Amino acid sequence: MDGSSFASCTPVAQNSNVARVDREADAINFGEIPARINELLQRGVVAYRSSPTLAEQYFQEALSSAPDVLPVYFCLYKIHAYQGDLSGALMAATAGLGEATRQAELGSDIHAWSGPIEAPDGPLRFALYTLKALAFIHLKRGARDEASRLLEQLRRLDPEGHVGWPVVADLMAGLS
Repeated sequence: MDGSSFASCTPVAQNSNVARVDREADAINFGEIPARINELLQRGVVAYRSSPTLAEQYFQEALSSAPDVLPVYFCLYKIHAYQGDLSGALMAATAGLGEATRQAELGSDIHAWSGPIEAPDGPLRFALYTLKALAFIHLKRGARDEASRLLEQLRRLDPEGHVGWPVVADLMAGLS
């Protein structure tokens, strides 16, 4: 899943309440997910610039249809964080982490996870990436102790920083 260009996506077409991606090159690669869910996510990404509310509707429809598709949670926590809705971002990321740990057959206690975890993709990587997102969300909410706790676990689970957690650690250090 390459969501790095999510925020820079621009609407290319809107017809009533339908946004679409005009060219395949404009699409974000969410990995191997059902075509209908991919279409909803792509529409949500395109709609986000002009109508975050419409984007949320697409993402919620995808979640209702396929609660086991991890990129749906990614889209939801990203748009909530972008809008400054840190409570919504926290809820979506927490739910996404729960689904990823279920799929990866991990326990809910991250302290019990064996590390380091090598995961180039799949639910394990999504779990690590979402832990990073949760650390960032907690940091932005002013919950430095919780952010620090998550970063400590990420240091143990992903010592090379493959999911980008050192950036959040640097942000936190800069706030000290």
